[in-house]
Amino acid sequence: MADLKQIARQILHETLAAIDIPATMQRKLRRQGTRIVCGEKTLDLKDFEKIRVVAVGKAAHAMVEGLVFALAPFVGFAGAVAAPSLPKKPVPGLKYFAAGHPTPNEQSWKAAEAILALLRKCDAKTLVIFLLSGGGSALMELPLDAKQTLEDVQHWHKALVTCGASIDEINTVRKHLSAVKGGRLAATAPEATKITLAVSDVPVGKESALASGPTLPDPTTAADAKRVMKEYALGNKFPLALQKWLKDEKMPETPKPGDGAFRKSSFSLTLGMDDLLHPAHHAAEALGFVTCCDNSTDEWPVEKAAEALLRQLAELRVMHRGRRVALIADGEVSSPVTGNGIGGRNSAFVLACVEKIAGEKVAVLSAGTDGIDGNSSGAGAVANGRTLERAKEAGLDPRDFFERSDAFTFFSRLGDAILTGRTGNNLRDLRILLADR
Repeated sequence: MADLKQIARQILHETLAAIDIPATMQRKLRRQGTRIVCGEKTLDLKDFEKIRVVAVGKAAHAMVEGLVFALAPFVGFAGAVAAPSLPKKPVPGLKYFAAGHPTPNEQSWKAAEAILALLRKCDAKTLVIFLLSGGGSALMELPLDAKQTLEDVQHWHKALVTCGASIDEINTVRKHLSAVKGGRLAATAPEATKITLAVSDVPVGKESALASGPTLPDPTTAADAKRVMKEYALGNKFPLALQKWLKDEKMPETPKPGDGAFRKSSFSLTLGMDDLLHPAHHAAEALGFVTCCDNSTDEWPVEKAAEALLRQLAELRVMHRGRRVALIADGEVSSPVTGNGIGGRNSAFVLACVEKIAGEKVAVLSAGTDGIDGNSSGAGAVANGRTLERAKEAGLDPRDFFERSDAFTFFSRLGDAILTGRTGNNLRDLRILLADR
């Protein structure tokens, strides 16, 4: 069974190696003389006097690197980059912000101010290239209500991500409280030609959820945001300044489809769900596993998702008796914070499986492709049929650690935390379930 854990780790690392953002950028964004080809759209650089770049997200530096290579011979531009860290090799003309995630920091605020100032100066002769990836909701933030402080914003961000709402519901609220989300960046430069290139950690068809959709029309409404706040009793959890703003009915609607701000805008997916599932599927099959993929448990409560995926794995074992089987799943599960421990939804998912797979020839791995799981230093965790036995020998109670939201500590003590460091990528979470014959 120990071998299954190692195999799961191998599949994860091979998948991460296959998701190369700069190389993918060069394939999907090409320069032909003065022309830029992006999917079915072609733009001529001769039509523009200025090129501006706005990169926001955990994959921002890798996307900027890919853009520079794709536009070679080098085209000069100015712009702003909001990422969790500063780059090893800054690109001339770009201003960098070491912004906060999962909670906005002062640099997140300054990045938003700089980006809005940049976009206000864009006209019909400006080409704006937005490079968006996951994490952008925190890495760039400014409240619509000018009376709110950074501490207020941090307060309501934390209240949102710990209330148990789905990511869709969280983003619905964020879009209606923020000056830079829900299409508002596009609306700040309505006359400019705008291209958004995305490395997406959201489901297909929900692209406006990526970084809370700063450049796309918002399909959600202020009424939707109010419903979410009421359902999760967020009003009392918000800072007083925000409570007053909401009470005074000052929340405006976000730009919707058909708004003139999107007349000269386009959106292109650079890396998405298939780019994650395909290499993982290939890696598992190459190791001799009959492999299936699943994305049906996205946004499910963590324990319900664990039960459903383990049930699918059991069905695969029955269908392919005598063969090793693998189930590859992506998406984000819902894991409300119920304690003050260290961990995130990936390690919580694996912890929810520990008792269910006890004694079985099964291994379960779940990890964030960005290398970060919640408030921990890990990407996730891996467990097998002996994990419960080993935990009991070490005096560790899985249920206790789960209820205290302390999954990372549990797996760290067993040597089963996944530690990749920041990957510079941010596709969806990856779950790998393996069963031996």
